Amino acid sequence: MSDLGVVVIGRNEGERLRRCFASIPASVPREALVYVDSGSTDGSVALAHSLGLLVVKLDMSTPFTAGRARNEGFNHLISRHPDLRFVQFIDGDCELCEGWLEAATACFGQYPRCGIAAGRTIEKYPEKSIYNLLCDLEWREAPFGRVATCGGIFMIRQGLFMQLGGFNPQVTAGEEPELCYRLRKQGWEVRRLDYPMVLHDAAMTRFSQWWKRAVRGGYSYAQGCTVDEKTRTRFCFMYSLRLWIWGLVLPGIILSLVLLLGPQWLWLFAVYPLQLARVALKANQRFGRWRHSLTYAIFNTIGKWPQLYGQMKFWVGKAFRKPSSLIEYK
Repeated sequence: MSDLGVVVIGRNEGERLRRCFASIPASVPREALVYVDSGSTDGSVALAHSLGLLVVKLDMSTPFTAGRARNEGFNHLISRHPDLRFVQFIDGDCELCEGWLEAATACFGQYPRCGIAAGRTIEKYPEKSIYNLLCDLEWREAPFGRVATCGGIFMIRQGLFMQLGGFNPQVTAGEEPELCYRLRKQGWEVRRLDYPMVLHDAAMTRFSQWWKRAVRGGYSYAQGCTVDEKTRTRFCFMYSLRLWIWGLVLPGIILSLVLLLGPQWLWLFAVYPLQLARVALKANQRFGRWRHSLTYAIFNTIGKWPQLYGQMKFWVGKAFRKPSSLIEYK
């Protein structure tokens, strides 16, 4: 682990941050571990200092984003250890799984064009709430092998991250797919291993938290449609288009028919329970439990509307040239 550094980002993670630090193997030198804090008020910075970690406190005059935090942590780390070959990014609400760092570095040796290695994210307390369960199902849905994108927890080649210029700090949500998109355009690969990478503690217990998380997802896909304006490639276009069709266009057409031709056209709304059933059947092939599959399908269907709201939020802000702001759900 002498050629590996770790960057942890967090904001008011409390006891979860302590568990995160404790999960990082002792084989990683403490001087190669950086904690980046985004304005915490719960003593996170004092905790990191007490453990002898390098600490970066983000300037509060500039909007916080996860991408900006990871960039500043990376730069702080490499300024002190320029010879590191790999950097592992992890969020403060996660714990590294035993053996992951070795598995990830081995992946780079096995696949010379692998630029990013990620693994399985496991929700730590899926039984605590239906919203934690939804996160767990989301993690379990992720494919393995050569993939198009991954989440914000991964290991990357240090030189490649510098070559790419890091994360786009202007992307306030969905910064990881945008980075993976640029990486793949240069001929590199993103690989997800069937190996436990982190335990994640979503700590979502309220519907409002789930709603905000869905809004952030829709916002990120809208923003993703604008990141490569030079070539006009829209790597998030199709997903965004489906949100607008299911969330606005289709209901608008049905309601117009009802107003113009009568209430007998309300039967067309049956397309939504039919879609729900289709998603549930497909999900059950992966999850193998009808309760989980139906839960996933229900929230997948109703999630179209908060995600659509997130899309509208982005486009209205862009039209009025309002700066993007961080969307927090906890």
